[in-house]
Amino acid sequence: MSRYLRTGALAMASAILASTVGAAAVVAQDPVEIDWWHLDINDPGKTLRQTIADEYMEMHPDVKINVTVLENEALKSALAVEMQAGSAPDIFHSWGGGILAEQVDAGMVQSLEGQLDDWDALNEGAMSVWQVGGEQYGVPYTFGLVGFFYNKDLFAQAGIDEPPATWDEFLEDVQALKDAGITPIAVAGQDKWPAMFYWAYLALRIGGQAAYEEAIATGNWDGPAFIEAGNQLKQLIDMEPFQEGFLAATYDRDQASTMGNGKAAMELMGQWAPGAQVANSESGEGIGDALGWFPFPAVEGGAGLPTDVFGGGDGYSIGKDAPPEAVDFLKYLNSEAVSERFAALNTGILPTTEAATDAVTDPLLQTLLEKRSEATFAQLYLDQATTPALGAVINDSIQGLFAGTMSAEDVSAAITAAAQS
Repeated sequence: MSRYLRTGALAMASAILASTVGAAAVVAQDPVEIDWWHLDINDPGKTLRQTIADEYMEMHPDVKINVTVLENEALKSALAVEMQAGSAPDIFHSWGGGILAEQVDAGMVQSLEGQLDDWDALNEGAMSVWQVGGEQYGVPYTFGLVGFFYNKDLFAQAGIDEPPATWDEFLEDVQALKDAGITPIAVAGQDKWPAMFYWAYLALRIGGQAAYEEAIATGNWDGPAFIEAGNQLKQLIDMEPFQEGFLAATYDRDQASTMGNGKAAMELMGQWAPGAQVANSESGEGIGDALGWFPFPAVEGGAGLPTDVFGGGDGYSIGKDAPPEAVDFLKYLNSEAVSERFAALNTGILPTTEAATDAVTDPLLQTLLEKRSEATFAQLYLDQATTPALGAVINDSIQGLFAGTMSAEDVSAAITAAAQS
């Protein structure tokens, strides 16, 4: 999709003048254009990304960067349309995993092998998620984990002294919040992926790393860990803990704003949640110091370790026709100096540029960085770890559980059938 805008000779001496004075042809060249698609729709991140692009263009007058900003689901749809048409943006947001593998197989993404040697050091574990067949096809700028963000003031109103350590304690706290007239949980049912987090994390706590490795390798998602995850989640759903209209709710407009406005006690979300809550709150400030975080609770008798985490990151890949300048801009974007500026926003970016992590000063986010460093196994988001088609079935099926149209067994059977088809 890259556009090299070249002109031919803008001026040419006449044959008579050329023969008499030997005048040379004059060639003009327009800037190389780079199309950059990202999904940071909220400020201050959105403005900072444009500022970084403007700075790069000022340093490189021969480059023009066209920035396109799309919401999460809109970006996925637009990328699919582009790639089905045989093109790709020069730089585009990528979550790595199975979707990236499909894009690579389709010939839509450039390999970055041999082009990263002089970059500032990036976290190796995070980098592995953007590898396909042992080659690097993208780089992450943030990598973190999903956990519960909670409103400490609302917990106190319900008489809850500390976050729950086990799933049973979590359910007790949900009931205590309901009894106090407080909405326990905000969730974006329409977007589906926020609902998927619950099932995925329960399965990790119940079955551990081995359950996921077997399911992904064999396509059998109907093992005991996944059935039990569905049953445990159904127990939560039956308590009716979510905000009114949750099945029609979207993430930014509803889930993040509900938390940011202090209207719900908890949300299960990734490291970007604090920034999204602030950006979508009526005050523009969120709930401030009342916001806390705790890891997904343990399930009694489960095989999962406390250091098993579920999450992922955000990064960028390079489209098949992108010019070398696109890779150079990506290097600038992931440089220590630029990564520190994003980290210092304290909106949830946990930098993968190793030297930039100290720029995160928010105590809540520092806790997430600490948990990231302690992780012994990280399961990537299921709709990214698998193919787009299977990821869609996973999200749709779990939404069916939330809507009451599917049972735990139905969910696992549908995912297994899709995985093996």
